Amino acid sequence: METKKESILFTPANIGPVTLRNRTIRSAAFEGMCPGNSPSQQLKDYHLSVAEGGVGMTTLAYASVTRNGLSFPRQLWMRPEIVPALRDITDAIHATGAKASIQLGHCGNMSHKSTAGETPISASGRFNIYSPTPVRKMREDEIIAMSRSFGDAVRLARDSGMDCVEIHAGHGYLISQFLSPYTNHRLDRWGGSLDNRMRFMRMCLEEVMKAAGSDMGVVVKTNMRDGFKGGMEIDDALTVAREIERAGVHAIVLSGGFVSKAPMYVMRGEMPIKALTHYMDCWWLKYGVRAFGKMMIPTVPYRETYFLDDAKLFRKELKLPLIYVGGCSTRTGIERVLDEGFEFVQMARALLTMPDFVNRMRDEGIESSGCEHTNYCIGRMYTLEMACHKCVKDLPRSLCREIEQIKGRQKVLGHCHRCIVGHRIGIFATTRLLRVQCRHDKQSGHP
Repeated sequence: METKKESILFTPANIGPVTLRNRTIRSAAFEGMCPGNSPSQQLKDYHLSVAEGGVGMTTLAYASVTRNGLSFPRQLWMRPEIVPALRDITDAIHATGAKASIQLGHCGNMSHKSTAGETPISASGRFNIYSPTPVRKMREDEIIAMSRSFGDAVRLARDSGMDCVEIHAGHGYLISQFLSPYTNHRLDRWGGSLDNRMRFMRMCLEEVMKAAGSDMGVVVKTNMRDGFKGGMEIDDALTVAREIERAGVHAIVLSGGFVSKAPMYVMRGEMPIKALTHYMDCWWLKYGVRAFGKMMIPTVPYRETYFLDDAKLFRKELKLPLIYVGGCSTRTGIERVLDEGFEFVQMARALLTMPDFVNRMRDEGIESSGCEHTNYCIGRMYTLEMACHKCVKDLPRSLCREIEQIKGRQKVLGHCHRCIVGHRIGIFATTRLLRVQCRHDKQSGHP
């Protein structure tokens, strides 16, 4: 008779020198709660609610290591002035028994001069439809300086009381732009072979590990696939993951996709076009996205634990702790991941719907967070803060109808596990920074 494996979900575990009270982490997901690129009371209240709700660690997201690494007006930018406000948040989190982390990164070409304060930079220079904007190729001295900026940001995180840092090396952000053949066309020592394309990442991680010291956890988020033809595939991604392991980091978050090329490969499901456009304040952009959005943002059917098949390949090859992210919104899904040998699970949308999901799984035996995977929260967060439609009062009828329609289609598409990813630039990605430009023009008095 087969004995049922005892769950490890509510047992403590380590990320390097840091011990988490259980195996759950609030994943790094852009909250949209940082006006002036600084922490707000709203940001504190949200992460405190998640910490009180039982997670082992909650991760603030996304914090740029430099001003020119911002992709949105309401993102964190690591600088000494915000340390006291961050310390206030970490102190509150620690009082609940949870640990605090912050995701550090640089968006590279996914910015605009109005946000970054200069022409966006990347591994290679070319016009980027995402913004839309010209992009400047980084000089060697800038590459070296940027790696040091990652170390400086880790020191600020330490001063802020963070237990861990999560370095963003995936999703088409700057480190990922050096790694991927889609965005790195250099012919010098920073491009060409995969070994060369990993050079910038190695330098960044060297600076990060020096700054973290012996008492701070270091996590790296990396892609298992870029999610489209011409991007990094799983064999190269495995090589990258092994290199990250050799750098001495304490855990890896396994993810996938480019937000500027295949956004729904990252998030899965359908983009709620009405929700995305409802909150836009630029009329021509609003109607343009309504007209062409569905055509340009292909749906990638959602299914629970949608990255697990790929992640299991990495579990076989790597020895360090692995953090699974992607489609964990039920107790069954979480246990499935842990049973496959992953040490931790990350959740974002599940905890947006139900911040105390972890406590309720433990105390009430609840099975589901109640997340309906309509992605209203994603459609909303690029103009306002991230929020679940269940928590929004007086939601317009048109958005309520869209939510119900998406839920209906999701039930049908959920039976299909074959993910079809479009190869065109998503207008969703393009509109993010078009909106920023529009707002900048309005504030500047430009037509």
